[in-house]
Amino acid sequence: MPQIKNLLMIFTRNPEPGKVKKRLAAKIGDQNALKIYTFLLQRTFRVTQDLPCDKVVYYSEAIQEKDIWDNDIFQKKEQKGRDLGERMENAFRTGFAEGYTNIAIIGSDLLDLQEEDLKKAFSGLLQTDYVIGPAQDGGYYLLGMKSLNSDLFRNKTWGTDAVLQQTLQDLKNETLTLLEERNDIDTYEDMLEHPELQQIIE
Repeated sequence: MPQIKNLLMIFTRNPEPGKVKKRLAAKIGDQNALKIYTFLLQRTFRVTQDLPCDKVVYYSEAIQEKDIWDNDIFQKKEQKGRDLGERMENAFRTGFAEGYTNIAIIGSDLLDLQEEDLKKAFSGLLQTDYVIGPAQDGGYYLLGMKSLNSDLFRNKTWGTDAVLQQTLQDLKNETLTLLEERNDIDTYEDMLEHPELQQIIE
């Protein structure tokens, strides 16, 4: 059997005021939205740092050599593409071209993501061709696959509650593992359920 090589890709936005969590910023201001995003980045770092696979952080703009993402643990690359779908497709294409057999992608704004979710994703890819972690807002927080399927990145209304269903429709004839639903923090209403986030901006 060929050796299994797992890769976790983490999509992040460069943490700058006015460029992160724009829906949240509309309610709490750019600086507070940056505080929340920085907190979520740190949470994502803690959840992923010990995961037994290769890891790469994909920055929205410039790669930052000295930040929370330890260069000894995380590879660093820059997102390429005109929209989220194209950027994700290019990242998966690069990963498969580098010889990885199972690849999963996550964002960096999940407060309730657990290391166990990520382990289940890669375990799922041993049994099925795709893994999806549904988000409460109608999108997904994780997508995993064994080979590039470009259809998953085309003809999607990114940032809306239709993305998950559109993606599941693309995969209706494929083998699929569904993870537990999680909630990403995009709006002020998302924050209200989490006192620790409220404390950051008080």
